[in-house]
Order: sequence, then structure tokens, then C-alpha cells
Amino acid sequence: MIDLYTRTQALVAKLGDGDTIKFSREDAGSLVASLGSVLTEHAELYYQDDAPVISDAEYDRLFQQLRILEESHPSLLKNDSPSQRTGSEPVDSFSKIVHSEALLSLSNAFSEDDLRAWYRRCRSRLELAENEPLSITVELKIDGLALSLLYSNGVLQTGATRGDGRVGENVTLNVRTIPSIPLRIPRPKISDPGADPPIPERLEIRGEVYFAKTDFDKLNAVLAAAGKKTYANPRNTAAGSLRQLDSRITATRPLSFIAYAPGPASGFIGDSQSSILSWFASLGFPISDQTETVNRLEDVVRYCKYWADARDSLGYEIDGVVVKIDDIENQRRLGAISNAPRWAIAYKFPGREETTVLRDIIINVGRTGKITPEAVLEPVMIGGVTVSQATLHNADYIMNRDIRIGDTVLVKRAGDVIPKVVQPIVEARTGTEKAWRMPMSCPVCNSPLERLEGEADHYCVSSECEAQFARLVEHFVSRGAMDIDGFGAKLALTLATEGVIKSLDDIYKLDETSLAELDGFGIKKISNTLEGINDSRNRSLSRLLFALGIRHVGKTTAEALVVAFSSLHDLYGADAEALLKVDGVGDVIAQSLVDWFSIEQNVELVKSLTTLGVNTVRLESEIPQGGEGAPLRGKTFVLTGTLDGIGRKEAGELIKSAGGKVSSSVSSRTDYVVAGENPGSKIDRARVLGIKILTEQQLMNILK
Repeated sequence: MIDLYTRTQALVAKLGDGDTIKFSREDAGSLVASLGSVLTEHAELYYQDDAPVISDAEYDRLFQQLRILEESHPSLLKNDSPSQRTGSEPVDSFSKIVHSEALLSLSNAFSEDDLRAWYRRCRSRLELAENEPLSITVELKIDGLALSLLYSNGVLQTGATRGDGRVGENVTLNVRTIPSIPLRIPRPKISDPGADPPIPERLEIRGEVYFAKTDFDKLNAVLAAAGKKTYANPRNTAAGSLRQLDSRITATRPLSFIAYAPGPASGFIGDSQSSILSWFASLGFPISDQTETVNRLEDVVRYCKYWADARDSLGYEIDGVVVKIDDIENQRRLGAISNAPRWAIAYKFPGREETTVLRDIIINVGRTGKITPEAVLEPVMIGGVTVSQATLHNADYIMNRDIRIGDTVLVKRAGDVIPKVVQPIVEARTGTEKAWRMPMSCPVCNSPLERLEGEADHYCVSSECEAQFARLVEHFVSRGAMDIDGFGAKLALTLATEGVIKSLDDIYKLDETSLAELDGFGIKKISNTLEGINDSRNRSLSRLLFALGIRHVGKTTAEALVVAFSSLHDLYGADAEALLKVDGVGDVIAQSLVDWFSIEQNVELVKSLTTLGVNTVRLESEIPQGGEGAPLRGKTFVLTGTLDGIGRKEAGELIKSAGGKVSSSVSSRTDYVVAGENPGSKIDRARVLGIKILTEQQLMNILK
């Protein structure tokens, strides 16, 4: 501390009256380096330790002199200079960054029972003994925007939003303006640097950008005083601030950052979530003060319940708790499903609730023809968001709760996101309320609505329905599906409702002439849209299958189907029996696929897409490890007991490398159970189901 103050005063004396012209380039270079170093350390003390040793005015004078020196000698300006905090010239748009490792979303738990079920699944997959402890880290889930920071040799290179988890937006210029994000990773703040891992050459740190409540209030106060529109909630304001094309605007927004997870690194950084977070803190990254590591599920439940009640006491908004298996090796063993890790879960707090008046009930037509009643509400503020519409799910939901037009109703933001009408306040009725009934026909195409057997929902089954097709187009071009750049929901709706496209394959028939007739389409926009359409022709088969909007076929199901069927043509020829053999496909999904491919219009669509150059065959990247010719491809194994020769972990890796799958539980889909010494109850389950049981030697013979 004394050393920093002494160095600062020496710089002040050397700079004198601030006339930088008197310095040679060599002297200017030395001053820029010294100023950069001391200003970075002062910013650290101010923003991270809340212990400044100089006044704001002194800091500002030094900062201004650094900027003048860099402007006089542009070659001295570095990416990690404190002057980069002020932003730079606006950009036309954000470029894309492909994440080297996907930023997965989290599965949600909405109750204590959900948490306990997740915990049991983790213990089962890890095959832990009843009394064997399992270390868990619990962290507050800050309501902000996910951000990935990439450092090369300790210097910040890029900052990217989460995007769709695989591709994000390059917001590096804006990230550099956030004071709590180090532009250069300093040496660990510990007396013995050898106690922590060295900083890898390449290191990715993931965290959340957010607005502290006081900073958000100050921003709104400034805007209100200037007669400008204020913002509704901190989360959306943080997201909008980080995505400004002019980083100088971002620099005026007091954004904060908190680190919560590592991304890929070129070296060892820790063997547990808790140790990695401590290491982050030693490097100068803000981490949550409220994080705990526990060994009992009851402590996890206690933590979640406490913060559900105490969240308003924090200086920032949270919408839940993130629960993670602490040990990194256990995380690796648990793995992930298509869009979320198995080793973590988000406990979502009960949604905020308010009462308001239900003015009307309208119905929306979805991409599969599903009819969804929607409440038109007297606008009400719920959790910082103005809500004027909310879902009513289906006709049964309305009838069972006797929800009427004109009712005062309780509205809840389910999971703090999707508003829904919970119930009417019967005591508030005046007698003027009106009962509602599901209409007999579609409000868009006037076709009769159908209610399928065994389902609560009504459907418009007309293939000519404009609203249904518009939603399907919107889904087809979305990021999770064909991800057509430049083809957003607004354009999808316009093209569908105006009849420019009447079938999904018409998207690939669009040209300059058809787009030029639309409002707002100039030469550049037309070019970008057509380029995006052309690029989408090479998407994976699983993306295309999901994009087609087949009822009940989500992303995970599409990926599983593509493992079993190498093309849309093969899938078209499959019957329900063949489909039921696919992992995760039950009677409902199988019948939905059979029904979809039984419609001649859909078959012609697939043929047309193929003719138009859209990929309809499985890509090599979609083939499971081991490839088409792998001896164990499509086979599921369960390992139980002690394997003396190679051990269960290595046996599992060998099975996977040969194309097989390893499961932790025995089911009717299991092909083989490999039994070592003391196999336990799994061997009994296998015998009951008639599953073939192998010895370790028999497994090795198959692998050979």
C-alpha cells in the first residue's frame, strides 16, 4: 500500500504541470507503462477492496494525463490500458464468437422435491455408498447476462455473450469499460504464489454482468432528471447496456461483473468448484461472498430457503440458487444432456405474484396448431416488469378454476419469467364478470378446432392456417433450429402472412426480386439475408429435424433420432416399432413421427428441401464416438461390482470408444450388464429383465 502511494506521488512529481509535449517518445513510453500500472492498482483497491488510497480527483488527473500521452503517441496504446474503460468509436454490428466449449443452460428445480430428486440422480450415477459424502457448492443466481471472458497470456482478448450457448456476440469493446473486469490478470494476491496454479496461457472465465440496485436507481434518477425514459428492471438494462454498439455509452453505465465458473483452460486450474472460485478471487475477479460448500443435502435446502426469503436484503437482484457438485472429476463423470449439465441445477425461487383485472381472453395459434388462451390484463408491475398479458394454458385450466372475463386475478411470473393467471379472487366479484368458452373454430382461418383424444389442448389442424404457418416459419429460422442469420421473427411473420412463402421450402427459393419488394430491404440487407439462407443449407440433420416442427420432437429427441437414422429418407421409411427402439422415444413421439410422414405434403416438403440443396443426411459430427462401424454402436452397458483387470472407469471408456453407451441403471433398454465381484442388486434386476450378463473377460473378448 505504501509502495503504491509512493510510486503514485513520484509520478505526480514527474508529470508536473501535465505538459506531455516535453517528454520524448522513450520517456512517454515509460510514463504510459507506469501510469497504466498504478491506475490499475488504484482501480482494484477502489472497485474490489473498497479501500482507495487517493482521492477521485487525483485519480482523474492521472487518468487524463495517461489519455493525453496515448493520444500523442498512438503506438503506445495497449488493449489492457485503463483508458480502454471509456469506450471507443461505435461499431456497425457485433461479430459472432463461437464458444470453444458450449455455455450450457441449467435444468431447473422449483421445489425441495425437485432438489432431492436431482441429488438422488447424481448419487446414483456416481454409484456412491449410502453414507459416502458428496460435496456441493451453492451459489446465488444473479439476475443478469451471462458473459464469457477469454484471456491469452493474462491479457483480456475477447468478451462474448452466451448467445445460443454455442455462438455468442463479440462485445469485447463494451466489456473493457466494466471496471470490475481485469484487462490484465494480476499476480495472485497471496503471500506464496506457489500455493495456487499458475495462470494458463489460455484461460476462459465465465460470469454474470449485472446492475447493482443502487447503481440502477442512480441511473434512473439521472434519466428522470433529464426528462428521459427510465428503465423497468436491472436485468434488461444490464443486457441492453452490454449490447450497445457504441461502447462509450456502455462506459457511462455502472455495470458490475461476478465470476462463477471456468471455461476451457490450457492448464490445470483446480480440482473443485470451490477451489477455482477462491483462485479467481486471488486473481482479482469478483466472486460472490455468499457462496457455500456443504456435504449434506439438508444444508443445500436450508441455503435455498433462506435466500428465497432474504433476497431483498442483497444489493443486487437474484432469481434463484445454483447448486453444483463441487468435485470437478465428479462433474466430468456425470456429464451433460444436450443443453444442460447433469452436475448442476438452478433452484428457482417462487415467482412474484400480483393481482390485477382480467379484461379479456384471446386465443393464439402456435406452430403446431395448438390453441393457447391468453389473458389480456390491466397492466401490472411484477418483479420489475410490466405485465399486460399472461397465459391461461388451455380451456380446462380456465374452466377448472372458473376464471371469468372481468375477474380480479392473481398473476404469477412462473420461474420469474412467463406470466400466468393463477386463480380468480372470487371475493372481489361484482356480478358483472362473464364466463368464457373455447370457440369452435380457428380465429385466423375459421377451420373447426379439434381436441385430440387424451390431450387437454385444442388444435387447428388446417394446413392452410396462416397463423400456424407463420409460427412454424418463425420456429424454423430460429437460433435453436436452422439459425438463419438476418431472418428474424418479424421477417418470418411478414413473409408468411403476406403469402411470399407458403411452404418451408419457399424460404430457399427467395431471391433479390422477392425481398426487394419488402419495406426496409436495401441491397445490403437483401445480401445478408440471402447469405444467411444459403449458409443454413449446411446445418446438421438434427437441427433440420427439430426445425420441421414435428409435434413432440424437441432438440434432444431429434439428436437421438439422428443417431439411429442416417437421413430423413430413412426416418420416413421407419415404422413405429423401429422408432420405439430409439433411446427417449415413446409411443406418443413415435406416433407423431409416423403421422407427420404419412402426410403427402410433408413428404413433398422433404423432397423439395433435398432438391434445393438443404442437408437431409447425418453429418459425421453427429455420429457417436466410434463411428458407423464400431462393434458396440447402439449397445447400452451397465457396469456393476469390482472389475479387477482394468477397473470400471477404464472399461466404460473402452465401451464408449467402441461406440457403446454406459448407463448407471439397469432398464429394459440395457443390452448387457458387466458383473465384477460383489455386483449388488443390479445383477438381480438384470436377471428379472432377461438381460445378458457378461464377465469382465467376456467384455474384453468383445472389445478385442
